[in-house]
Amino acid sequence: MTLTRLETPPAEKTCQLVTLGCKVNQYETQLVKEALEKNGYREAGENETADLCVVNTCTVTATGDSKGRKLIRQLSKNNPGTKILVMGCYATRDPKTISELPGVFEVVTDKRELPDILERHGIVDMPTGISEFEGRKRAYVKVQDGCILRCTYCIIPQVRPGLQSRSPEDIEEEVRRLVGNGFKEIVLTGIHVGHFGVDTTRGKSGKAPFRLWHLFRKLDQIPGDWRMRLSSVEAAEIHDDFISAAADCEHLCPQFHPSLQSGSDTVLRRMKRRYYVSRFLEKLQMMRERLNHPSFTTDVIVGFPGETDEEFAETLRACEDAEFMKIHVFPFSARKGTPAATYEDQVPAEVRQERCQQLAELERDLAQKFYRTLIDQELEVLVERECEERPGWVRGTDRWYAPVVCPGSSADLGKFVIARGTQDHREYLEAERI
Repeated sequence: MTLTRLETPPAEKTCQLVTLGCKVNQYETQLVKEALEKNGYREAGENETADLCVVNTCTVTATGDSKGRKLIRQLSKNNPGTKILVMGCYATRDPKTISELPGVFEVVTDKRELPDILERHGIVDMPTGISEFEGRKRAYVKVQDGCILRCTYCIIPQVRPGLQSRSPEDIEEEVRRLVGNGFKEIVLTGIHVGHFGVDTTRGKSGKAPFRLWHLFRKLDQIPGDWRMRLSSVEAAEIHDDFISAAADCEHLCPQFHPSLQSGSDTVLRRMKRRYYVSRFLEKLQMMRERLNHPSFTTDVIVGFPGETDEEFAETLRACEDAEFMKIHVFPFSARKGTPAATYEDQVPAEVRQERCQQLAELERDLAQKFYRTLIDQELEVLVERECEERPGWVRGTDRWYAPVVCPGSSADLGKFVIARGTQDHREYLEAERI
């Protein structure tokens, strides 16, 4: 959960914004925040009632739905008489349930209607992009929305259907503004980032395609001391054009996040994923051969319906072969409305938990193995916080997205520092300042 604070001068109208879920949600909340600021809103103080509360919801899991409902009730209780506007994926999926919660006066079921909805309530100046990213050292930039795939476990294509890509010009203007405002790292994000630009040329003969690799080539021309990162990319979208562009871009970080989801071909077929494990690994090898020691992070769903001990063992082997630096491990959560929720042979919770622990243990081993390759390497570290447990030291991330701990102070926050890797640990890389 992310609480977004408003920093405008005191005014009569007060508000509070709450975000659940992904980077896209965080970006969209920031956009609403800047719209409210332009229209005279400020954050409600600690003992002050907010006139308007905005909740941006997530529905990837049932737990996300539950958190959303709980937050809405808390906001209504703590802000008597407040008006609560609810947006996000849960609002799209189940507007009736949300509309019946206390304090809710507006449920946004289609984000494209958000400017019109806000205008009805006196918020007339909706920005086309963001200028800040409150509370963070890096900024997320949403480049596209929507997914047209049909993975059997995923509800998102139902709540964010179709594809909508932003114009390259708007994205470039936004990135230039953020870099000019001091953000050192820009993360390009979306619901299916690799499908950026697909909708702009599909069925439009004669129009030259402008895809993701064209976009980061374009953004790479923006001068300054900053770096760019991709939030994710599907293995099916890694090809020669993509790799060549990545190799040519000075600002693009050599860290990529192709989602494996399972290391078993039979499980992948039940998931309706678009690749075989062997081809997935081939794509990573192609990138290793042409890029500067890239790191790879991924997502894995553990305990998908019918997953056998052998299929899970295949996932462990695939993760070792891929040499991932980080693995986001998710126990399968049956999502009502998806095919996988109806599958027989649901894996017992205790088995899912045990397998998650096994994969998490492997992930720590693989992480330390990668950190070891950075010893004696020069590192560009974006400092994000001071180490409370270690005075005189700071923590941040390098271009490979490895967590780095090195000497520093509060004066380094939000800046790049140059360090050299000295010692690998299971949770982080220790470094000395150069």
